[in-house]
Amino acid sequence: MRAPEPDRSIVVYIDADACPVKDETYRVAGRYGLHVYVVANSFITLPREPWIERVIVSDGFDAADDWIAERARPGSVVVTSDVPLASRCVKAGAEVLAPTGKPFSESGIGLALATRNLMQDLREAGTVTGGPRPFSARDRSAYLGALDRTVMRLKRGGFG
Repeated sequence: MRAPEPDRSIVVYIDADACPVKDETYRVAGRYGLHVYVVANSFITLPREPWIERVIVSDGFDAADDWIAERARPGSVVVTSDVPLASRCVKAGAEVLAPTGKPFSESGIGLALATRNLMQDLREAGTVTGGPRPFSARDRSAYLGALDRTVMRLKRGGFG
């Protein structure tokens, strides 16, 4: 008996609670016919499309992250600004994009984690009191381009 074929579909997972690019993701996914999972700890209004699926997880710490990380695989695209989640998904072989369009990669995830941890320590010590710069139209545009390029690269790699 042969082993089952691996799933070659492209699936998008959105870490949705604070994601500013959900609509952009739906637009690109609709163009390519991709299934999108919108994962959150609470109800989020979604477009009524059969290929967009709402997943509400418990309020438990990292419940949404765990749900996404357990399903991340080669051929999936994860949209998150959560660096520890990005690290888990990159290790699983997924493509991971921040809402600004910045890709997380195997070679850069260690530095991203170290920077995140350093900034968290500085905030806790009161040294750094500001957060990230406001999300901009340029970030939105960069994300759209990055998501489109990522999907095209996966399609060229035999996913679809």
